[in-house]
Amino acid sequence: MKKGWLIFTGFLSIVMISGCQTLPVGSMSKPSVSAQVMNSAGEIIGEAVFTETKKGVKIHVTAEKLEPGTKAIHIHETGKCDPPDFKSAGGHFNPTGKEHGFHNPKGFHAGDLPNIKVPQSGKVDVTTVAPGVKLRTDSLLDADGSALIIHEKADDYKTDPAGNAGNRIACASIQEA
Repeated sequence: MKKGWLIFTGFLSIVMISGCQTLPVGSMSKPSVSAQVMNSAGEIIGEAVFTETKKGVKIHVTAEKLEPGTKAIHIHETGKCDPPDFKSAGGHFNPTGKEHGFHNPKGFHAGDLPNIKVPQSGKVDVTTVAPGVKLRTDSLLDADGSALIIHEKADDYKTDPAGNAGNRIACASIQEA
């Protein structure tokens, strides 16, 4: 009986020790974060859900009361959405120091995303993936968070710093809960 107990205790100790690892700071990802989308009047018009995947962060945006047309959508460096202009969100999320735009030979920012099309109804339900980001404290969920911004016009995918996308018309603050 004592021998069986000793073997079990030894086995349990090995399992416990082998399960201990040191992980680098910022390596723990959140599986999902959600944020309310606010327009320039400060009204909540939708939700953005950010989910960690193997390919990057999947972003699912549902919103209404948007003007129809093609709109730029970007991740910005600060998780602050002060209406009406949302300048508090700072510039594009760009930890690698690239230039702006998918068509820029020197770019693109980690926060650059494909344009979205808003139909006549003013409602969108879109999903995209940001491959260069993570839901971690060394990425989107750093000390001051990040923001998802919808602009009034389309991104031309080349003009630095923001693709001639015009004013910021909606914002969602990406913060650790």
